[in-house]
Amino acid sequence: MIEYIKGHITQVTPTFVIIETGGIGYFVNISINTFSLLEGKTDFKILIHEVIREDAHLLFGFAEAGEREIFRLLISVSGVGANTARMMLSSLSPGEIEKAIASSDIHVLQGVKGIGLKTAQRIIIDLKDKLGKYAGSGEIFTLTDNTNREEALSALVMLGFAKSAVAKVLDKIVREEKSLTVEDMIKRALKNL
Repeated sequence: MIEYIKGHITQVTPTFVIIETGGIGYFVNISINTFSLLEGKTDFKILIHEVIREDAHLLFGFAEAGEREIFRLLISVSGVGANTARMMLSSLSPGEIEKAIASSDIHVLQGVKGIGLKTAQRIIIDLKDKLGKYAGSGEIFTLTDNTNREEALSALVMLGFAKSAVAKVLDKIVREEKSLTVEDMIKRALKNL
């Protein structure tokens, strides 16, 4: 598998970039997000995801690791192919996709061309739990990596509260104020449960 290609950009459009390295020009499919980060650059290191099919070997490129992780999560969903995932990343930023999945906002996902109700529902169901397992740049990831939040969550669950309800309340509390102690989080959560 190719991890990245570092070389000279010979052509860049909103949908693809041709990057030359070692005398070989690679055609790499990109999203609008990556295109905006490539504009004006002549040399670049682009992160790659390879899709090898019976009829084609395709390269998808990303300017940032977080965008590539979201792309990989999206294509893991049944019915979402590489081109659909690229379309989603062209219509929405990785952070907007994370937020839509975390908040179960089907309408945001349906706003992307080619995403219907069933596909949007499947994306949310399949990825809502997986999002926290990956480190990325968006707000959703910082919420799940908060150790104080995790301690407060386990304490409240031991007190007999439902984990899903506690998690929602704690996420809201952490969004409002990120630097709370475990005790303060528990006190605030108890008022909202």
